[in-house]
Formats: sequence, structure tokens, C-alpha cells
Amino acid sequence: MKEIVTELLQSALATLQSEGTLPADMAFAPQVGNTKDKAHGDYACNIALVAAKAAGCPPRQLAEMLIDRLPASSAVDKVDIAGPGFINFFMSTSSAFEIVATILDQGHGFGRNESGKGESVQVEFVSANPTGPLHVGHGRGAAIGDCLCRLLDANGYKVTREFYYNDAGAQINNLTLSVQARAKNLTPDHESWPEDGYRGDYIIDVANAYLAGETVTADDREVTGKGDPEDQDAIRDFAVAYLRREQDLDLKAFGVEFDVYFLESSLYADGKVEATVERLKENGFTYEKDGAMWLMTTEFGDDKDRVMRKKDGGYTYFLPDVAYHLDKWQRGFTTVINEQGADHHSTVTRVRAGLQALESGIPKGWPDYVLHQMVMVTRSGQEVKISKRAGSYVTLRDLIDEVGRDATRFFLAARRVDSQLTFDIDLARSQTNENPVYYIQYAHARICSVLRKLADEGIARNRSECQGDLSLLTLDEEKDLANQLARYPELIANAASQREPHHLTHYLRELAGQFHTYYNAHKVLVEDQAIRDARISLYLAVRQVIVNGLDLLGVSAPEEM
Repeated sequence: MKEIVTELLQSALATLQSEGTLPADMAFAPQVGNTKDKAHGDYACNIALVAAKAAGCPPRQLAEMLIDRLPASSAVDKVDIAGPGFINFFMSTSSAFEIVATILDQGHGFGRNESGKGESVQVEFVSANPTGPLHVGHGRGAAIGDCLCRLLDANGYKVTREFYYNDAGAQINNLTLSVQARAKNLTPDHESWPEDGYRGDYIIDVANAYLAGETVTADDREVTGKGDPEDQDAIRDFAVAYLRREQDLDLKAFGVEFDVYFLESSLYADGKVEATVERLKENGFTYEKDGAMWLMTTEFGDDKDRVMRKKDGGYTYFLPDVAYHLDKWQRGFTTVINEQGADHHSTVTRVRAGLQALESGIPKGWPDYVLHQMVMVTRSGQEVKISKRAGSYVTLRDLIDEVGRDATRFFLAARRVDSQLTFDIDLARSQTNENPVYYIQYAHARICSVLRKLADEGIARNRSECQGDLSLLTLDEEKDLANQLARYPELIANAASQREPHHLTHYLRELAGQFHTYYNAHKVLVEDQAIRDARISLYLAVRQVIVNGLDLLGVSAPEEM
């Protein structure tokens, strides 16, 4: 419907340009939006206010001229002017329900488009250090990242999901020393326990598996524990592989899988870090100071230059990040989105500055970043801070075990990424209208229940079949439902382009609310067969959009609850 209104306005604008009222050499793009108050129609546009100066007349006068030149359309019942010059469109009842037939015809394809034209997009997300179980913050990154991938795919992009393992550096050394200490039967209260060692019970599991000679497989490698508590290299390799496997199992339980696992250690093994340093030196963006090597990141918008090689010869963490992103660019990904925690905010400018200093062909704002805020988990109104297994934080597996995958995924994706999120375990477990994922799934289950009742009465109804005369749907609630369904394709496009999956959770909550209100107020299984069939068709369209939307969130649509 919105496209129809836009086309009508574009035709009227073209007519005014041909008449000389509007300049022929100017482009006018009417922005059509949904009205908040249905008393003002279904759609509204401010093009008269935008173009009034170019027309040399007051906005209301231009709005009147535009309305006079709108082509006739059976889709529009009435057009009027509000306020200083807003043009309001009241759509005809028959046109509003055309969307029902479209949805049932397109099925799972409804809402999908080809705007991405097959462009390759790489999304890096989670990217946890292989030093312990995934925590709830990683879970939020997994939910947002995976939903974003699904949305991009729905918009016609070719998406590659990538996980970057920081399997080098101080934290891996701490992991190695922690597992070694446990292998020697030391506990965290022992005087020889590593100062920055990991204390969770999972370290005991790793140590025992290593001593027992267990074999673990982690994507690209198979490692067998040697059982020697003095062999730090063997312990390091085994511990990293073991925890990579554990993290992968957590993610699979969460319904998230990756196309590529990239190891930081490979950047050193392949000489890419050293090559990056040499390239930066050749380009003249480095200097020596206080025994360290600095990168001139201030040349590219940073507030101060950054150390990239320390006095001891080791590299700071952002240098391998620069080398890693150069590798992404060289793999042909002109669009890269990094979904990370907000604690990575300071690295954005540094990585982009390093890339600008490294390669002139890389765009200034490349790559894109989506940074999520922290998550607080509560139960009975009190914050839940630790997991026995992890020892210091709530794990993703804890949440999945507590409330299930569907609720965990939905809740972690349900807020703006740049806002802090409180994960209420009691709410996520509840079967009430206050629980949004339950409320949405219940709407789907209700529709399935109606179809089963029809079948019990001997009335077979194909779940994608539009029957009945939709013009019999004359209630305001029915038209509101149809208009809400019509918003779905645009919402999917906007959620992907704006990198904001939470718009989909809000939309589904609103759709479910409108459906429940309609369901409670008006019977569908009425004696009038024509009205029954029309309403069932509307039900089926609602069901299909709920299924499609939940699928993009990685959430199931149960038929019974």
C-alpha cells in the first residue's frame, strides 16, 4: 500500500514539474509513513512542506495542487490535508486486504527481497577468547549477530558468518598456567596458583581431560592430551582446542553456526602481522619513541598516537586486529560488520586508522561496527552474578538451561543494541502476556488451534490458501491487522539497513497484540461460511508473518502451547 501512495505522489509531482510549478531539474522523493492516529488516515506524507520553497507557495497550497493531480486509484478512499500541509491518505477497505492474498501466495518468501543483489557481506560476531565458557554478553552478541545475518540474507545479501579466536597473548598464557596448576592438583587458594589464573570449575574439567589423554576436535584440528603436567605447549594446545569445542557446543545449542573460524595465531604463523608492520613503516606512519614503535593514528582522526610494538617487542592487541581486517579486505569483503561488546568502542577508531595508514583503497569508515551494551541477569528482582561452572559470571548455557533457547534468543535481541539489557529469568520463564516471546508464540498456536477445530469439523483448509470474499472484512480491527501485515516487508528492509534487529521483536509483539485483541472480540468459526473463510484467510496471513518473523530471530513457532 505504501508503494501505491508513493507512486501516486510521484505522478502528481511529475505533473507539477511539467506544468512549471516545480523546477524540472530538481528531484523530489516523497517519504510516506504510517500515521500514528487512524483519524488522520492510514498513511501521511510531508512532501508539500519539503517542496514548498521550490514551488514558491505555502505548503498547504502546494498540497492542494498535489491532491488535484493525483491519478485516480481504487486503492484510495479519501485524501485530505492536515496541519501546515501534511497529506493524509485513507485507503479503501478492499485494497487493504490485498496484502492477505499476497502473503499467502508468497508464504515463507513474504518480506524477503533482492535489494542486496547478492553482494557479499561478512559479519563477525561473538569472537570470544577461548579461555572459558561463553558468558551472557557473548550470548547477546550471538543473538544480535545471527539475527542480523538472517535479516541481511532476507534482503538478498550473500552472508558469511565469521568467528575470530584470540588464541594468542597473555590470556592464553593465563589459561595454560591455570590448567597446568589444576593438573598438578593445586587449588586457587594455593600460594603457587597463577596470579591472574582462571578459577572456574571448568578448568578442572580441562585438566582432567588432558591428564586422561582425551582427544578433542575443534573445527580445524584434533588434539590429544599428553598427560604431562610439565609440558606447557601441549597444555596450551589442548586447553584452547577443548574450550573452542565447548564454545561451539554452546553456540550450536543456541542455534548459531559459523562459516569461518579465524585464529589470531594464524596471523603470526603466516607472517601477516610482521608484513603489516613493514607496510606501515614503508608508508611512513610509524616512529620510535621511548623504546616502543608508535603508529600515527592521529593522522586519521584518533585523539592520540598509539603504541603498536611495546618495549619488550610484543605487539599491542590492535595491531593483529589491523592485520586481520586487511585479510578480510583482501578476501574481497567490501562490506564487513563487526558485532562486538561496547568495551571494544576504543578499538574502532584505531583499527580504521591503521587500515587507512596501511591501504589507500580501503574506505574511511570501513568496517562497520555494531556495539552492544552489557547484560544484567536477574532472578526474583535480584542480580544473578556468577555461575558455579564459570566461577565469575553467568554463562550462556546457564540461561539456555533456565529458560530455553527461544526465550534466550528473543530476550537478548529485544532491545536496542546500544542500550543496557536486563534479562529477567522469571519473566522469560513465565507463561503470561507479559512475556513477549510467549505472547507471540501463543498467537501462532491459537491460529493452529482454530485450524485443528476446522479439521475436526471435516473442513480441510490449506494453510496457505486464501478463500472467501475479503471485502467482507469490514471491522476496524481487521483493517488494522491488514495494515500491520503490510508493514512487514519495509520493516525487514529497514532493520537490516539500520543494523537493528530489535525492530523485528517490537513489530511481532505489536502484531500479536492486535491479533489477540481481535481474537478475543470476534469469533472466527461463525455460521456464515463466507465471513468465516475471509477471517480464516486473515488468520493464516497473520500466522505466516509470525512464522517468518520468528524464523529471522531464530525462534520457533510451536503449534501447541
